[in-house]
Amino acid sequence: MSRASVRFGYLLNRARNLRIGNLFEFAGQVQRVSKAPKLVIVADMLWCSVKYDMAFRDYAVWDIRLLNARERRTWMTHPKSFRITRMHNTAEGRAKLEDKRRFAREYADLLGRETVDLRDVDDTALGAFLQRHPKVLAKPLDGQGGGGITLHEVGPDVDVAAFRAEVAASGQSIIDEFIVQHPDLAALYPDSVNTVRLITFLRPDGEVRLLAAVLRIGNGDVIDNFASGGMFTMLDEHGVALYPGVDKNSNVYRTHPVTGADIVGFQVPMYDRVVAVTEELARRTPEAPYVGWDLAITDDGPVVIEGNHNSSVFQPKPSASGVRTGLLPVYQAAVGF
Repeated sequence: MSRASVRFGYLLNRARNLRIGNLFEFAGQVQRVSKAPKLVIVADMLWCSVKYDMAFRDYAVWDIRLLNARERRTWMTHPKSFRITRMHNTAEGRAKLEDKRRFAREYADLLGRETVDLRDVDDTALGAFLQRHPKVLAKPLDGQGGGGITLHEVGPDVDVAAFRAEVAASGQSIIDEFIVQHPDLAALYPDSVNTVRLITFLRPDGEVRLLAAVLRIGNGDVIDNFASGGMFTMLDEHGVALYPGVDKNSNVYRTHPVTGADIVGFQVPMYDRVVAVTEELARRTPEAPYVGWDLAITDDGPVVIEGNHNSSVFQPKPSASGVRTGLLPVYQAAVGF
């Protein structure tokens, strides 16, 4: 599929599904950092969606209204990311990452956690699993963005059949050992497992290029996902948080609003091991060279959560970071577009 045809199809789909309410909602977010009238912002958003291939949320989260034309051209966008996915990640690669049962089998030696699929175990085996792990996460087979995940705590006298029926009725099939995160990450925010996302591109010569390194932090939910109220900040090459946290509503946090812990300067523990595991994951997935890998960290080391063949894009927020250029040149150098 050619780049032009993918872009045309994406723009056509966006035009068909344009929701005016969303447009004005994002424009309202933009007004927090720009004093321009809302109609001026809306017009600029529509212009940037065509000129720079930019989603409305991209425009709002990355303060595009504050940037000049030269700076705007440097921003990676979700439509561009979508095209990379469609052009480089094969159907086989997408299936390898999306099927949670297959994922657990193919990367079993790297996961660092125990997981079962209800279809693969009888009540005796499931009961033994729950005895080993009385705190578990139940997930749907095809969940995206952290959706459909629930936390369960069971006692030694758990009714295994009732547990199976409950999670199955919720459309869940995958049961994961609950991850006890590293104390440093728990001090940042203890009520979710805070994860690292490393976005990689596997080049034809086998070189793994790291496009972006992100620390995702929970804020009021059991998961740290951006779509579920969590926040993110960018990491440097040593795993140190460079900027304040930012959530999907463009709120900026220098310290965590619940724990008061400093976000800027936070050191991700065992970051070198996180990078090493991620590079191994990428090399084992040539069918999907463009992936966003999610990993947690325990006292024993990195734990692999999942690989996202349709990864979101993460970049510094100008009003929070002072950085006025995006990561498009990094992506272009790695991917070659």
